[in-house]
Amino acid sequence: MKKLKGFSLIELMIVVAIVGIIGTVGYGYYADQVIAGNRTGGRAALADAAARLEKCRSLYGSYNHANCGVVLPFTTEAGHYDISATTLAATNFVLTAAPVAGQPQANDTDCTSITLDNTGVRGGTGADPAECW
Repeated sequence: MKKLKGFSLIELMIVVAIVGIIGTVGYGYYADQVIAGNRTGGRAALADAAARLEKCRSLYGSYNHANCGVVLPFTTEAGHYDISATTLAATNFVLTAAPVAGQPQANDTDCTSITLDNTGVRGGTGADPAECW
């Protein structure tokens, strides 16, 4: 009797099904990690804007002085977040990073916005605000 070599169609289909299941599960985790990684850009932009506002206060005695040159709102370099000041007064500020519509961060349900104020208090909104920072 001649011995056959190779795989049967059933064996091949089982392998394809297993690879498909692993790929589906893996892609979900990958997408979550990409979204979490993109939050870094929003946090960095908030910290940069806060540092520029602190420099303004040290030079002019006010966060909202006309000579500051801190332009708000702006969009992060990667285009994932809009940075704005929800409060910008002489003695305090609250900066907010909100996801740009149509970008991957708009699907971030854990952290729908990231905030930073003049005292360094970090916050956020969403299903799991602790994930924001």
